[in-house]
Amino acid sequence: MKIVILDGYTENPGDLSWEGFESLGDLTVYDRTPIEKTIERIGDADIVLVNKAPISRETIEACKNIKYIGVLATGYNIVDIEAAKERGILVSNIPTYGTDAVGQFAIALLLEICHHIGHHSQAVKEGRWENNADWCFWDYPLIELAGKTMGIIGLGRIGRTTGKIAKALSMKVLAFDENPTQEGREIAEYVDLDQLFERSDVICLHCPLFPSTQGIINKDTIAKMKDGVIIINNSRGPLIVEQDLADALNSGKVYAAGVDVVSKEPIRPDNPLLSAKNCIITPHISWAPKESRQRLMDIAVDNLKAFINGTPVNIVNK
Repeated sequence: MKIVILDGYTENPGDLSWEGFESLGDLTVYDRTPIEKTIERIGDADIVLVNKAPISRETIEACKNIKYIGVLATGYNIVDIEAAKERGILVSNIPTYGTDAVGQFAIALLLEICHHIGHHSQAVKEGRWENNADWCFWDYPLIELAGKTMGIIGLGRIGRTTGKIAKALSMKVLAFDENPTQEGREIAEYVDLDQLFERSDVICLHCPLFPSTQGIINKDTIAKMKDGVIIINNSRGPLIVEQDLADALNSGKVYAAGVDVVSKEPIRPDNPLLSAKNCIITPHISWAPKESRQRLMDIAVDNLKAFINGTPVNIVNK
């Protein structure tokens, strides 16, 4: 059985092992695959594994031997699901692997906004403390989170993890989710969206990207928010209308934003958030601690083993 991994570098830049897949077949790993090379590199492979390399209808129709496509991520919109289904090709994903890492990162973005630790550390190294007239200094307002309100849009596994940490910081937690649960009620007060916008000092996005959530942060919803609100997004970039957020940051309506995702990735040089005031942008790395990548690898191997054994799991195109 031939197995091809089209873009393995981000999952495994060298600190993990592919041995789980090697034990299951003849494995070929490419760090990256340009679109024009996709069909050639898949060739007559039975199994295709991808992270962000797109698998189009054209590719599926050209590569007649594909029986299974494993997505090394939770989102699977890079695969033409309907074309795969028509051909009887099963597509799997990794539904849960980075819950703790992503929740932790959301809070890391928030804490960086509250304290600008990186900036102040660099200022010390540049000599500003040793040459300062006073015994301390700060260049940004420092923010204490205790007693403030966090609103979480999407109280699934990651949202609940973020909410638990926020509660540990003595924050009040609100949540909007179309499917309230008892577990969620133990962490947050469920409210409607308008209430969440009106009452929150910090808004965290942890919802999937659906037509109903695309652009959920826009000029109209921002207008409903408190002046000086903080917005955190390490879920999906298109949840935010980026020009509207940039305008709100530049006007001061939104005090700060921390985003680990943008609408088009890698980020384009004309993205308005690049020049917006008080906006921290990181390159989609919430998921990337070694521990969560190893977990992803283990689940992906288990997915493929289950397929081989005739009991497929985590299939997204049944």
